[in-house]
Amino acid sequence: LSKFSRPPINMSLIARATLRAAASSLRTPAFRRNFAAIKYTTDHEFVKTEDGVATVGITKFAAEALGDIVYVELPEVGSSIDQKETMGVVESVKAASDVYMPVSGEVVEVNEELTDNPALINQSPIEQGWMAKIKISNPAEIDEMMDESAYEKFCEESH
Repeated sequence: LSKFSRPPINMSLIARATLRAAASSLRTPAFRRNFAAIKYTTDHEFVKTEDGVATVGITKFAAEALGDIVYVELPEVGSSIDQKETMGVVESVKAASDVYMPVSGEVVEVNEELTDNPALINQSPIEQGWMAKIKISNPAEIDEMMDESAYEKFCEESH
């Protein structure tokens, strides 16, 4: 060894195993979901909550059932909409479908990109194809919704 290089670090097997286990837990879906919980409705809308604001839209299951989405009608910023009221419309080459508000609150932002590119819903419904952000007025409504595993089971049973 030269005087500038360090000798190799002798890390015990237990320490290496502990570090590997900790690093792998950071990559699990459960860990990522803790930052922004995603819930689902029986009408195939999703709610991704973070700091009292819900990002809402239709699920991948709904987008695939509709086919190629060609038009989206979004709610108005500043409007207050109650849970289960119509908040928008999604039109595809197959059909038009109302989108229902999954949680009561005030619309604080809409995804303007959908106006010019409604296909974002087909490509990435949660990350890029979300429809609106809602300041939640009744957080208890979220507790009534399904988590991911319950929603997947619901989808399997409904087809």
